[in-house]
Amino acid sequence: MRWSLLLLSLLISLPAFAAGEVNLYSARKEALIKPLLERFTAETGIDVNLITGKADALVKRMQSEGSNSPADVLLTVDAGRLHRAEQADLLQPAGSEVLDRAVPAAYRDPQGLWYGLSLRARTIVYAKDRVDPKTLSSYEDLADPKWKGRICIRSSNNIYNQSLVAALIDELGEQTTETWAKGLVANMARPPKGGDRDQIKAVAIGQCDIAVINTYYLGTMLASTDPRERKAAEAVAVFWPNQQDRGVHMNISGAGIAKYAKHPDNARRLLEFLVSPEAQRWYGEVNFEYPVVQGVAESATLKSWGTFTADTINLGRLGDNNAAAVKLMDRAGWR
Repeated sequence: MRWSLLLLSLLISLPAFAAGEVNLYSARKEALIKPLLERFTAETGIDVNLITGKADALVKRMQSEGSNSPADVLLTVDAGRLHRAEQADLLQPAGSEVLDRAVPAAYRDPQGLWYGLSLRARTIVYAKDRVDPKTLSSYEDLADPKWKGRICIRSSNNIYNQSLVAALIDELGEQTTETWAKGLVANMARPPKGGDRDQIKAVAIGQCDIAVINTYYLGTMLASTDPRERKAAEAVAVFWPNQQDRGVHMNISGAGIAKYAKHPDNARRLLEFLVSPEAQRWYGEVNFEYPVVQGVAESATLKSWGTFTADTINLGRLGDNNAAAVKLMDRAGWR
């Protein structure tokens, strides 16, 4: 009888054992991805070995590891960083019809080397008590002298700003974008410092009147357990620029299968899970990011900011224009 029970227990555990594992190199903090990974394991029996770190450090690590790299999936934020991994020949085509159907063409690599998993809008927030939203219109308008001494924004070494400038280069051309960047610098209320939360706080205390941020930072502050963060977030409102033309600048968190993946099938299953309706809803509810898959309901916080038209530039162009963007920002005096 005992041998029968032992055999039965082995047979029951066999599928989970056979499912194996997948090694994920993630630039997202553990708290922002671990619950989803645990759900993936519960559904598939595939164990996820999570290694977190800074995006550029993870890319360099994969380069130094070469064909011996244990990485199966690289997950990071911003299309510019995914482009760097692509250029370094660190990714392989996913070959997934599920991903191709789920992720709009603008938010994935044409060759299937990487896919957007969630969307983040880089937009404008303004002081509710000092700025009439009717005076706002576009990113280009931020260079207008009427905003002199009134704008807060992160430094030029921030990848989110580099991608915004890269998108403007694609739309306006390099010369016009450089003129714009010089105007923006002239309108800064202070030298760039801190992250997006710091820009929101600066608006709240009156150091500046408007700021450029990724909206999910505002979402996390509104949901914070720190009353000071909530108060700062409640002092600003979201404005969606360029609604009469190309739309709001969008970026992604995204992932690709590592070139030397030892578990490529499990890697593909993980990426497909991350674009499932369950995972997409989770991004909105917990991370305050927009679903990349059309038709998935947005969270209450996202809905409260209203609807908007999004730019549809293929995000691969952001990586193509990154070097030009960085040089342009330096020439404009954007520190």
